Amino acid sequence: MTALPDRVRSALMAIADPARAPAMQAYMKSAMPYLGVSAVPLQAACKAVFADLSYAASADWQADVLRLWRGAAFREERYVAIALTGIRAARPFQRIDALILYEEMIVSGAWWDYVDNIAGQRLLLLLQNEPTPMKRAMLDWSTDADMWKRRSAILCQLSAKAATDLDLLYACIAPSLGSKEFFLRKAIGWALRQYARTDAEEVRRYVAEHETDLSPLSKREALKHVKLD
Repeated sequence: MTALPDRVRSALMAIADPARAPAMQAYMKSAMPYLGVSAVPLQAACKAVFADLSYAASADWQADVLRLWRGAAFREERYVAIALTGIRAARPFQRIDALILYEEMIVSGAWWDYVDNIAGQRLLLLLQNEPTPMKRAMLDWSTDADMWKRRSAILCQLSAKAATDLDLLYACIAPSLGSKEFFLRKAIGWALRQYARTDAEEVRRYVAEHETDLSPLSKREALKHVKLD
């Protein structure tokens, strides 16, 4: 059988629109070039390529993900690697030992299109499946020198809704409250805005309590959909 990276590249090249590639690369400010595959065709290609995949062990799945990620010549190939982390066959492997995989992708990817997908979806699964070690890890990440790990810690409960661990959320936000980094300020506001959909009053209280600590960007994002008195 043809190796997975070769199958992925062939599938992507078959549906690529090279005329779109320069604009996609410019929009994402990407050093890595694009083939010119938009989101919907890319999802269809992933579905077709992944259809016959199965894994007996987490190590085999992680190895395939890393082969795609590390060997990527085009940005869409890394999008496929991220998609592979979320396939049904990988559900049993969303455990704490997968964190090292996601950490590599976050640190080496170092841009929002990669990081936000992994942080907002995959890290939450790990947190739900193994809360104790994941809480420790996210607290460590929240103070890490790597800005993208800090952002990931803030965003790891983005879709948790009523199951959000507020103590963890606030603890992950706290080390970055004074940061001037746009991506951290934006992440704080985004995380709070998402939780406001569940409990607007709590977010209003938190913003008021941290009025002098939160950046204008974070406050604006946090209260974007909150009715103010």
